[in-house]
Amino acid sequence: MVVAAALREEITIPEGVEVIIDDDVSIKGPNGQISRKFTHPNVNIKIDDNKVILETSFPKKKDKAMIGTTKAHISNMIIGVTDGFTYHMKIVFAHFPMTVKPAGDKVNIDNFLGERHPRHAKIVGDAKVSVKGDEVTITGVNKEDVGQTMANLEQATKIKGRDPRVFQDGIYLTSKE
Repeated sequence: MVVAAALREEITIPEGVEVIIDDDVSIKGPNGQISRKFTHPNVNIKIDDNKVILETSFPKKKDKAMIGTTKAHISNMIIGVTDGFTYHMKIVFAHFPMTVKPAGDKVNIDNFLGERHPRHAKIVGDAKVSVKGDEVTITGVNKEDVGQTMANLEQATKIKGRDPRVFQDGIYLTSKE
């Protein structure tokens, strides 16, 4: 059995992005700032020659997995502060016109399937929700916040107790950018 002495991954830092590593990883870019704490004990994170270096010595299967996961998270953070994440959703209804309005840290969904009480979906983190006609756009620098906000909107309009082939009302994801 041959065991690798070390595993090393590199992420190039683009122009205009600043990465600070102390207790957590903070990334600043033209669209904003995002920080996250990575706590796996066998993964070392450092900056060298305009690159983020992820290293582990004598890696086990779990350490290799954590290197890949950490690399993906940091890459998504860099993409978020440079380009941002945008999810487009469509409001679909057949008979009862539903009204969707962002209000503070939640989105109010009125008249869904003719219901008297409004439904609510939580806006996670710094995600921004805008509604224009039957299009809902969710934007933000944190991919996880934008994705969870999108999932909350979809789940808030989930239909229970009816045939989903007939009752297709809801708010559905159409594209990601």
